[in-house]
Order: sequence, then C-alpha cells, then structure tokens
Amino acid sequence: MKILIVEDELELSRVIRQSLEDELFVVESAANLKEGLDKIIAFDYDLILLDIMLPDGSGINLLKELKKLHKKEAVIILSAKDSVDDKVEGLNLGADDYLAKPFHLAELHARVKSAIRRKNQDGDQSVVFKNVQLFPDDRKVLINKVEVKLNRKEYDLLYYFIIRPEKLMHKTALAEAIWGDHMDQADSLDFIYSQIKNLRKKLKDHSAQFDIEAVYGVGYKLV
Repeated sequence: MKILIVEDELELSRVIRQSLEDELFVVESAANLKEGLDKIIAFDYDLILLDIMLPDGSGINLLKELKKLHKKEAVIILSAKDSVDDKVEGLNLGADDYLAKPFHLAELHARVKSAIRRKNQDGDQSVVFKNVQLFPDDRKVLINKVEVKLNRKEYDLLYYFIIRPEKLMHKTALAEAIWGDHMDQADSLDFIYSQIKNLRKKLKDHSAQFDIEAVYGVGYKLV
C-alpha cells in the first residue's frame, strides 16, 4: 500500500515517513503544492496525507485536482490550522478524515489503516477473493484457512492484485505501486518476474483458486 505525504515541515514529514515505512508502507513525499500536484498526476496512491497550509498554496487545491482527475485516493488532512471552514471544505471535496497537529503517531497509524480499509476493503478487517483471505493490518494470508508465509513484496503484490481482480496491470504500474515512484527510472523490471514467479508457486502449492497470468509484453492479470 502506497502513501503520499504532502507536508512542508521537512522534519515532521521525515518522522511520519519513517514511522509508516516501519509499518511496511511504501511512502513518497512532496514538500509543496506543486510537487504534490505533479505526483498525483503521474502516479496512483492508496492514501494521501495532506497539509492544508503549504508555502505555494492551499492543500485544498490538490483535493480539487484529485476530484477533477476522478482519482480515488483516500485523503487525510493534516493541519495546525484548526479551522472549521477548512475542515468542512476538505471533507466536502472528498477528504476522508482530518487530523489536527500535533498528533500522536499511533493515532495517525490507526487513521491511515482505517481510511485504507474503507477504500480498499469496504471497511472490513480482511479482504477475500475465492479461497484466499488477507488481513492487511497483520499482513497475514490464509489459503483454505491455513496461513501461508509470504515475503514483504510477495504479500504486497498479492494484495495489489486481489483488490483489482481480473484487471490487467502494466509492469511499470506494479513496480511503482510496490517499490515506489522512482521505479520508472529503472533500467529493467525483471525483478518483478522473479517475485511473481515465487508468489505463483506458493499460490499453486497451497491450492489457491486463482492464478496470476502473464500478458506478454504488457504485464500481469489475476485470473
């Protein structure tokens, strides 16, 4: 699951990023409105942590751009400005939650996980496809009710596919979602093949009722 932090307080952004990476999220950051707009236009995220008071404009403008682009990222507004008007406007424009600074990281983590559950799992603690059940908060996988051990990237790939069943995923989009936005600069995406190969073997060995199919020259699809 990939998160974008749009925050101009660099030390706060660093602390939030490190804490979320410790929770095994893929995290990118932007220090101003322009950087944030560039990233949401170029990439997709599961969730955006958005400061309203940015040095080059209001974070509300980023929310408006998300709406214009018909993008579905969950958004949590972070702001020291405890303004009811900003809060109401942000929520009306599609923000999912509002957290006033200063805040405890434990509360932030809980809000992040809750927002992602609502976005990707209809609010459920787990996501189910055929005979496979994933528990994202614990990064646990059951196949036929038996736990299966996956490494970090295998799990991330499986989650990414399961919430997008039968959707063709380009290799570049997979790389950006699982490894971060800078993967578009990689010389080769062969590492995706090896991770998916290992994941497919584990799914087959435990009799999963689906497979991940390679579409030559394009990417992969859960079938």
